[in-house]
Amino acid sequence: MAIDGDVDLAVIGSGGAAMAAAISARQAGADVVVVERGTLGGTCVNVGCVPSKTLLAAAGLRHAAMTNPYAGVSLSADGVDLAALVAQKDDLVAGMRQAKYADVADAYGFPVRKGEARFRDRDTVEIDGVPLRAAAYVVATGAVPDVPALPGLDQVPYLTSTSAMELTAVPQSLVVIGGGYVGMEQAQLFAHLGAEVTVVGRLAPHAEPDLVEELRGVFAEDGITVVEERAATVSSTGDGTTVTTTSGRLVSGQRLLVATGRRAQTDGLGLEAAGVLTDARGFVVTDDQQRTSNPQIFAAGDVSGAPQYVYVAAAGGRAAALNALGVGGTEPARVDYTGQPSVVFTRPQLASAGLTEVQALAAGHRCECRVLGLADVPRALVNRDIRGAVKVVADADTGRMLGVHALAEGAGEMMLAATYAIRAGMTVDDVADTWAPYLTMAESLRIAAGLFRNQMPTSCCA
Repeated sequence: MAIDGDVDLAVIGSGGAAMAAAISARQAGADVVVVERGTLGGTCVNVGCVPSKTLLAAAGLRHAAMTNPYAGVSLSADGVDLAALVAQKDDLVAGMRQAKYADVADAYGFPVRKGEARFRDRDTVEIDGVPLRAAAYVVATGAVPDVPALPGLDQVPYLTSTSAMELTAVPQSLVVIGGGYVGMEQAQLFAHLGAEVTVVGRLAPHAEPDLVEELRGVFAEDGITVVEERAATVSSTGDGTTVTTTSGRLVSGQRLLVATGRRAQTDGLGLEAAGVLTDARGFVVTDDQQRTSNPQIFAAGDVSGAPQYVYVAAAGGRAAALNALGVGGTEPARVDYTGQPSVVFTRPQLASAGLTEVQALAAGHRCECRVLGLADVPRALVNRDIRGAVKVVADADTGRMLGVHALAEGAGEMMLAATYAIRAGMTVDDVADTWAPYLTMAESLRIAAGLFRNQMPTSCCA
């Protein structure tokens, strides 16, 4: 039974943060409704993680066949039927949307109400004009691709990370504006499918410089041109688009993809009427308990400006629901970002957990780092792919592991162990003395930790 109004908790949105909030609220015995104006499931399952990674996996298989390093094994990679790949991707998305969202909502017993949610005042939301009062609200409407105010951009047809996933033919050439994780993944995806790709923008701007330099080499091997300058103007030229950089360099391609970040999706919500503040970039301002400037309204996920990963959104959604309902225990629920992992699904993957060297120094640590080249990792030698490295960031006074960063095939898988080590407060000696299965990429974490006490060459298992 609702505490006050029609329901205990109304959740606006249906992505990772929204589903986590609704599930947590139902587990606490609350009456919940989820409101979604678009497609059930939010960014991750529909236009983000799931579709992009399935297409990246397919493109990676083609590239692996074309760059097969093993003598005596014959592989081939013919043309690409992108329409067939996109249809297969759409089938996967539809199946996961049903199994992981619609069926889950049914299992937990909360309705998903279709309609446009808009706050009428501080206490009431309208769904397609019909008022709904809740004791508390969670805004979890996510983010959408942000399009910069580049002169000429509004005069040319351009792709975003969303529309690029719907192409049915591989463009002959593609210019990608933006060198962040979305730009890098999209650039390599289309390069591995056969397009001639140019990236305009700083490559991996927040990653460890040691690994970025390695990644530049990987992109060069893939035939991807990287122009690490800002785009200044865009114009149509013949059958394509030309980007002019700040130095006057001209970069042309048949298609243009804009991947310069994401903005909060708050249009039409009526946040002003609800007394909910947003920051200069449009993201909903929250405290460490996910509460907005209206104590009745909470926000979580991408819309709140949190790191844009579905697992971070889910953690924020859980905290928001528990705090909104006042059932989080003696202490309010908070998201602990210690050891937070991230993965860019390039080939090889670029992954991290915890602090970078710059972040560790800014946090006041006296920092010590080690970098392990993959030529010293037996698994990489067996795979005949030694592109990349592993970097460990540690506190020089205590030896405590602060961050792990890797460019390697399977780097994302390594980050689970790295996250555990960081959250548990393990030292580099602890990690170096911990069992690691031989001939795995994860073993590189143990080897890299061992460099803090011995930088001489070692035997395979020593």
